[in-house]
Amino acid sequence: IATSRRKRRAKTDKLDGETLLRALLAYKRGEPRVCAMVVPPSPDEEDRKRNSRERRALIAERIKIVNRVKGLLFSQGVVGFEPLKRDRRIRLEEVRTGDGRELPSHLKAEIVRALDRIELVLRQIKEVEAARDEVARNECDLSKVVSGMSMLKQLRGVGADFAEVLWSEGLYREFANRRQLASYAGLTPTPWQSGSISREQGVSKAGNPRLRTVMVQLAWFWLLHQPRSALAQWFQERVALDGGRRRKPAIIALARKLLIALWKYVHHGAVIEGAVMKPA
Repeated sequence: IATSRRKRRAKTDKLDGETLLRALLAYKRGEPRVCAMVVPPSPDEEDRKRNSRERRALIAERIKIVNRVKGLLFSQGVVGFEPLKRDRRIRLEEVRTGDGRELPSHLKAEIVRALDRIELVLRQIKEVEAARDEVARNECDLSKVVSGMSMLKQLRGVGADFAEVLWSEGLYREFANRRQLASYAGLTPTPWQSGSISREQGVSKAGNPRLRTVMVQLAWFWLLHQPRSALAQWFQERVALDGGRRRKPAIIALARKLLIALWKYVHHGAVIEGAVMKPA
């Protein structure tokens, strides 16, 4: 809501209430860009996001513990130990310090406890992934049609994790047009134009950060797994015009175009031009 730019401005509950009321009246009159109305998800839709978000938190915790173990061993001159391998405990017994000594007892006990936490996190990740696959199967069985997650997984380069995040974080919603979808993901450009000054400030980043992050990652995977698609060819032509120097801005534009194409594919059945499907 627009506010006064005076250095010192009055602020009371009464003034705030009047400002909100004026903004609501202007919105009801149909004035554009007065305010934005939030569409909250239902409790079931919000709960559906928990699975993918928990998996991401567990992976971050796994990376943190693995780095901790490697750091402790590196301080003793030990390199090459992989805590995620199945023989981690056997290899820990064989580890020797850089000068040929056995690991100190307290340090070894700390690493053993860290391995316990890693095994717990790995087990929980498998449980979360099993729950994700079960939800996808149940949706297909109940609706008797291919659900949104299943449609996304049919595309080469889109795995179960990408499909779950894309569907639960954004594509399940109803959008009036592609601009609303791009704004929700925070992938819309932010221009700065005043007089003779005209430049771009990058994307707004005002939308869903999880959806925006996974779309940028998926855009890079799309170039790898769908090189003959129209979107990948557009990216290569766009980068070639700049001599290959502006790949990062171009990948953001590709992420926005790809998100819109996926939305049309899931909700309207519009096949992405040149996209390759996985074998049945």
